[in-house]
Amino acid sequence: MYPMTQPKEYLCDVLIIGSGAAGLSLALQLADQAKVIVLSKGPLREGSTLYAQGGIAAVFDENDSIASHVNDTLIAGAGLCEPAAVQFTAEHAKEAMEWLIAQGVPFDQYLDTDGSMKYHLTREGGHSHRRILHAADATGRAVQITLVDQVKNHPNIQLLENYNAIDLLTGKKLGLDAKRCYGAYVWNKAASQVETIQAKAVALATGGASKVYLYTSNPDVASGDGIAMAWRAGCRVANMEFNQFHPTSLYHPAAPNFLITEAMRGEGAYLKRPDGSRFMPDFDDRAELAPRDIVARAIDFEMKRLGANSVFLDISHQPKDFIIEHFPTIYAKCLSVGIDITKEAIPVVPAAHYTCGGVMTNLNGQTDLDNLYAIGEVAYTGLHGANRMASNSLLECIVFAQAAARHILSELVSTQPTLTLPAWDDSRVSNSDEEVVITHNWHELRLFMWDYVGIVRTDKRLERALHRVELLKQEIHDYYSHFRISHNLLELRNLVQVSELIIRCAMQRKESRGLHYNLDYPEQLADSKPSILTPQA
Repeated sequence: MYPMTQPKEYLCDVLIIGSGAAGLSLALQLADQAKVIVLSKGPLREGSTLYAQGGIAAVFDENDSIASHVNDTLIAGAGLCEPAAVQFTAEHAKEAMEWLIAQGVPFDQYLDTDGSMKYHLTREGGHSHRRILHAADATGRAVQITLVDQVKNHPNIQLLENYNAIDLLTGKKLGLDAKRCYGAYVWNKAASQVETIQAKAVALATGGASKVYLYTSNPDVASGDGIAMAWRAGCRVANMEFNQFHPTSLYHPAAPNFLITEAMRGEGAYLKRPDGSRFMPDFDDRAELAPRDIVARAIDFEMKRLGANSVFLDISHQPKDFIIEHFPTIYAKCLSVGIDITKEAIPVVPAAHYTCGGVMTNLNGQTDLDNLYAIGEVAYTGLHGANRMASNSLLECIVFAQAAARHILSELVSTQPTLTLPAWDDSRVSNSDEEVVITHNWHELRLFMWDYVGIVRTDKRLERALHRVELLKQEIHDYYSHFRISHNLLELRNLVQVSELIIRCAMQRKESRGLHYNLDYPEQLADSKPSILTPQA
């Protein structure tokens, strides 16, 4: 039963949709001079930032250099990074980290031989120097908890938890000539009603879209909402075909989204077929120590060839004490679901991990729509190119939050007050009695995206996927037009839209590069460019 209360209307200077590292950093940078609303789809802490195990890259070592950070990032991006974005990010990295430190993020330190405290820097894949600041192996959690504490204590920040953003309110939607964003319609889950937020500026900080895939390391909220909303509002997107897959995620219904670190293979774990035979030596001389993309493709190939639900990662041949000492978290997690990794192999599958493309922005975080910004994983800045380098993702969130904050504050003074926005009209829709349609379509979408648009692609698979997504899109549009909205319907609508964008970008790219591998085009083109999609006017 839907409540009869009057839907609320909110007014603020800046509406931030998303409450991870990007959104909360932006809020704190703005709040001393602006009234800010932060919209969180779930609890404030929940999001990809919380689960980020790695650290944040920045040049703190005197033997390192910004030029080296830039060069490493360009190499990792497989020729598709935007050099200006890479330079901008690396140049502002230390400043961004110093801001996080000032907020209270407890990065690991050590006592140097000269008696001074220094930040402990680690080195990760793709980096030529030690430049990764970290808080043990849970850096994202430390960042998220610190920023949440700060925003909760700021009087100019209003937090709306358990709210879904539905759509952006644009000049076109309001019948105006202005190509501008005026606010958003949002779904108050607790009250089961749509509310309106007016703002002089809106920032999308909604994270990535890996939930389009059957297996993902991401939390449930990562359904591409910001990318889908921006596309519907008239913004270009780019490089959506580049989705990073982690090779080994635990395959168990009681523990979804749990990664099994690559360090386990580094300590001698073997990847095996269901019959117990190893397969990585058949694919690469480096066997289990081959690069992430090669290992993920090999696992994907064996699963498809055998029709298997998973492969197996086996470290049980190592001494028990060694396993527990080196992998206490994984040991405890697996044991909690009945798997003793000191005695048996771990069922694993690759998992969609990070969206490298997104809403196109400039170096201020501005999109194609006036007063609309996008920062973090939702955005395509050009930093990542065809493959993300480790620990550049959280960095991008903070650097571009600072850049967007500077630009928003410079524009707020001259931005005119918003219009009176129309209330949401649901007078011609009814309650759904067919929720099974949403559940069915949800599973169908994530399954065919995994099978056809996953780690290895072909033209035929992409064509099949596009045909299916177009049918689903029409079915969901009809459903959306006739029934009152729900959390699951909103997410499914966005997932279907983002899936279409991924497929269309993948069909544009007639080569294999970085995270995009097409059996019909195994070579790289000499002159490769970003895959850019433009909405119809």
